[in-house]
Amino acid sequence: MDLWYTEKQTPNHGITTKIKRTIHHEETEFQKLDVIETEQFGKMLVLDGMVMTTDKDEFVYHEMITHVAMNTHPNPKEVLVVGGGDGGAIREILRYSSVERAVLAEIDGKVIDASKAYFPKIASGLGEARVDIQVTDGIRHIEENPGRYDVILVDSTEPVGPAVGLFQKNFYEGIHKALKEDGIMVAQTESPWFNADLIRQVYQDISTTFPITRLYTASIPTYPSGLWSFTIGSKKYDPLKVRESELQEFDTKYYHPKMQKALFQLPVFVEELLEKRKEEK
Repeated sequence: MDLWYTEKQTPNHGITTKIKRTIHHEETEFQKLDVIETEQFGKMLVLDGMVMTTDKDEFVYHEMITHVAMNTHPNPKEVLVVGGGDGGAIREILRYSSVERAVLAEIDGKVIDASKAYFPKIASGLGEARVDIQVTDGIRHIEENPGRYDVILVDSTEPVGPAVGLFQKNFYEGIHKALKEDGIMVAQTESPWFNADLIRQVYQDISTTFPITRLYTASIPTYPSGLWSFTIGSKKYDPLKVRESELQEFDTKYYHPKMQKALFQLPVFVEELLEKRKEEK
């Protein structure tokens, strides 16, 4: 008998993939957590029925949420990841020798435990000396650390449950305060196909908080629609003005320095999302 996992991404659309077995299931204090083994993507981490990461395509998301900001900042020393309990963003951050401390503020410690157990390649950096793992509310951590960070990455789940507060203007204002005077933030901001209103609102909220705001996209096959967006807010450094020769290059699978500026050349329909928001302001 064939077994299939289906994620209902909208009321009218979903994705389905053939699975071999369920490896792990538990209900944490915050959400349902499953690790399943799929035929197409290897092991898959699922929270509340939504795909978070897989063995096969995880590198796209983790490289893209990390390297654009890290390569834009000239000397990132203190870096915070809000969410991101799988450890993939931390792994990419640690590639930068300038980083002295990488803090992971994840509200659900069970996600960290499961990632260490079932996704060791993704979580490979969590045991390094430069990493400070804090099982805590990321919003509270932001409030308690003004002026501390060079880069903050918001590696959140979809805007439901414990992640709702990570898509609100007062949170971005808190991030602004937690960053140093030349700090940069990046947030994952969902699919242009399915979350147009959210992208418009987040872009407006970040652009009224930071003097430089940019949106870029990446192709992630297991995320809703396969096209994913990220929004960057910067106090000083513009990712479009960094010289390619100054960008660091690593043994990555998706991101590379030649992409840095090209990433911000958006499809017309995505540009129109942002233009519509500007017209409404």
